[in-house]
Amino acid sequence: MTQAAVSELDERVPGRRWTVRLDAVGRGSAAVRISCSRPACAEQRLPSAAAGRAAAVAHLKAHLRAAPAPRPGAYCACRADGCHTHLPDTGRHARAEPWRCGGPVVLAVITDREGRWWKAMECCSRCAAATPGAKTAATSQAPGPQTGEPPTPVAPGAGTPQFSDRQAAAGTGVPAPRSAPARRRPPQAKIAQRVIPHDLRPVALRDELVELGDLFRAYQQRTEPDLKLLADLHERKAQAFTTWADVSGITSLRLEARRAEQAATAARFQHQQRTGGIAGSDGPALSHLLTAPTQGDHARSVLAYVADHSPLPGSEARLLTLMLTLRTARKGTGNLVGQDLNALGLTDPEDLVEKLTGCGWLTLPGTAGDLLASRPENPTPITIPSLVPRDGDAGPFTFGKKMRPKLSGWAQKVISDKKLRKAKATAGTRLLALTLATQTDAAGRLGPGGQGIALHALTAWVPIAAGELQHLVDQLTTADWLAEAALTDTQLRGQLTERVLPLTCPLPA
Repeated sequence: MTQAAVSELDERVPGRRWTVRLDAVGRGSAAVRISCSRPACAEQRLPSAAAGRAAAVAHLKAHLRAAPAPRPGAYCACRADGCHTHLPDTGRHARAEPWRCGGPVVLAVITDREGRWWKAMECCSRCAAATPGAKTAATSQAPGPQTGEPPTPVAPGAGTPQFSDRQAAAGTGVPAPRSAPARRRPPQAKIAQRVIPHDLRPVALRDELVELGDLFRAYQQRTEPDLKLLADLHERKAQAFTTWADVSGITSLRLEARRAEQAATAARFQHQQRTGGIAGSDGPALSHLLTAPTQGDHARSVLAYVADHSPLPGSEARLLTLMLTLRTARKGTGNLVGQDLNALGLTDPEDLVEKLTGCGWLTLPGTAGDLLASRPENPTPITIPSLVPRDGDAGPFTFGKKMRPKLSGWAQKVISDKKLRKAKATAGTRLLALTLATQTDAAGRLGPGGQGIALHALTAWVPIAAGELQHLVDQLTTADWLAEAALTDTQLRGQLTERVLPLTCPLPA
């Protein structure tokens, strides 16, 4: 660039520019704030990002409508930002000649791909065409070379600038874009990041998928969750994707349908936990000690394993075996203190521990008396050889190391219930309470769907004679654990009381 051209450039006025930004208000909030670099513009706050983007675009358009047409005497505002077109190339593919601005001055709009800021600036048409994503909102006419008449500003759209490169074509000397603009296609309907084919048949299936996509997007804009509504949407999605997989033969659609079924089950279970399983309940959310459906499944798996692998007969041996298994489930080893055994309500815990060590099921570093005398500051290490992993075998349980203490703590909470201790409940009664807590629906009714528990299954978990079961049921009723109990020759029906509902592990619906 010659010295005269540099002097002429220095005399030109800098191009105008302003920026509209969209930022989060803070953590834990969906609200956003809109700020504008124009000093007279006050900050705005909106409840969501979608509303913020719409307001930011409207704010910038208002500026564009109110702004004068681009000034032919202005030089590129992007020069102040050191844009890539104005910086000298120093790499292997350096330009043979320095960049030269050219063409009429335009008002260009650049937006962030993520929709976080919008910038308007005066620059030459060459820079606008070379800037990725830039769109021309208005164009000035270059001075006539022969007449010397002052330039006449030209604003497209009768003074109403729009975000469109086509409007810039009305200006004189605007260079063509580097590549032809892509032909605009009609918007594609999507669900779960999948495009719904426009020719999908049957038409009812396509309509259902389109509607579900809109409903899921609307749900994401909610300020408060509705787990029942979410579960219904996932169930509809599972059915629709299964049908879609049938008509198209795409395996991934069937896998997506299974994931939707799992999501529906989890959402409905969480809804039942929050409402206590009572339809239409508006009361406070019910907080379970074991919060996820899989945790209840793991608890039932441990009960079933102990029922099949208990080394000694009787309910007292079964309860002790269960608690020791929960304490050592992952690696076959754990720590125990005397207080843990004394809280089980056993008749003679020392004799029972000696029988377990005598048959080889349990291994201790000392005697049973030493175990009963141990205190929390000096616990006794115990080992159950049958649970120690061997040769890469993970053992009978599939839950992780963080799950084991949750299950053990839950079981300890149940058998140490204050009212069970005050009623001096036997080990059989506590084992029955623990079993019933895993065999209810979300509302606390016994059995699948609240239809009761088969007697033969109950006596398999709690090893007592059928004639002794009524006494245990009476003890649980006295301890305010069980209500409306009805014991017949074939099943036990009833309802766990409201105070123990947080200790339950509801069966899958």
